[in-house]
Amino acid sequence: MFNAFITEPKMLQNLNDLGYVSMTPIQKECIPLALAGRDLVAKAKTGSGKTAAFGIPLLMALHVNSMRIQSVVLCPTRELAEQVSAELRRLARFAHNIKIVTLCGGARFVPQCINLEHGAHIVVGTPGRILQHLQEKTINFEHIKTLVLDEADRMLDMGFYEDIEKIIAQMPQKRQTLLFSATFPKEIERMCNEVQNDALHVSIEEEATTSPNITQVCYTVEPREKEAALKGVLLESDAKSVIIFCKTKIGVAELQGYLLDEGFDALSLHGDLEQIDRDEHLLLFANGSAQILVATDLASRGLDVKDVEMVINYELPQTMEIYTHRIGRTGRMEKEGMAVSFVTPREEGFFEELTESNFAFTCKAISDLNPTLSNPKKALYITLCIDAGKKHKMRAGDILGTLTKDLGLEASIIGKIDILEKFSYVAIAREYADKAFDGLCATTIKNRRFKIWKLG
Repeated sequence: MFNAFITEPKMLQNLNDLGYVSMTPIQKECIPLALAGRDLVAKAKTGSGKTAAFGIPLLMALHVNSMRIQSVVLCPTRELAEQVSAELRRLARFAHNIKIVTLCGGARFVPQCINLEHGAHIVVGTPGRILQHLQEKTINFEHIKTLVLDEADRMLDMGFYEDIEKIIAQMPQKRQTLLFSATFPKEIERMCNEVQNDALHVSIEEEATTSPNITQVCYTVEPREKEAALKGVLLESDAKSVIIFCKTKIGVAELQGYLLDEGFDALSLHGDLEQIDRDEHLLLFANGSAQILVATDLASRGLDVKDVEMVINYELPQTMEIYTHRIGRTGRMEKEGMAVSFVTPREEGFFEELTESNFAFTCKAISDLNPTLSNPKKALYITLCIDAGKKHKMRAGDILGTLTKDLGLEASIIGKIDILEKFSYVAIAREYADKAFDGLCATTIKNRRFKIWKLG
């Protein structure tokens, strides 16, 4: 229980309100050590509860009355940084006026500078953008007490080692450093030795390699058969949300093109996409306006989309850790999930390694596929984009009220509403999307007219 290590009543009440009833293994090991001020090296995968494992001690150590940056969390991707920021803000509700700033590439630099001018307690962001702020002297790390390196192995994979070194050089040597990594290559050991002081190692051995709710199926295929096999799997399944993994950006682009030609609602996620397109594709997939997301491993790191019903390994990864990460996108929150893998003759060696480990597959032949549909189903929702967001004081209730009270639509046909900085997005059941679009174009929201677009 959290009260074994935390005595602050408001923090305990907030944790209870947020549904933090009992600690995960990584939280149980890390929280007391971090509260004691020790440096930590923790082996932790996505979904292990690691954000709270470092977030709770980080927040408890803040001097809220001092509007100086006291903690920094470095993340490999913007998506993960935004997830971490959101969770820290939830955990920070126990106290008033804790300011958390997110600094990532892909967002405009000047508004970030203006935000920093008003002060902050915690900065969460990607190494490249944080280093840019340091070089432009728009940020000061002289008072840092805690540094967190989240998914350190991925940051090294992405070539951030030198940036991280330059960032740490701007911090006090006397600080607490918490490093979290899913794997421990030699580069991680080197980093630990360079940036930490007498660090304690925490490693939680998982009892099961994957969730028991995930059914794993494999098809042995020749490369030339893969596209047809994929189409067969998709038409046979009634899954409404599918992530398909490829190894390369080119592979993602080619496969997305094939799926679009075949009539599927397919979006892509890879490193060459502009950040605004990445954000939009993730949003459309998460709110049910696209059935399929084709992604590379790097782009999907930190991806947190609820209710993914199926994962397809169109190309097998190179490590068991990546395979585990991929299929862990489905079968969450005790829901049933399906993981399908295509195995070509060149991939049989790695597939044997998987079967000899803790992975249980049902192997099928392409001839076993029995598509129930002749044509792909369309996504359940179409998303409307409104030319106003947080900057315009837009709220989800404003949009919902306009759709239900002014336009007479049933709340049941309105899906997820996302309010971003400059734009708002609302998912509408496909058959009512035209009515909602025409109605919003002809009316006002908060007594103002805004431009409206259909996205999918």
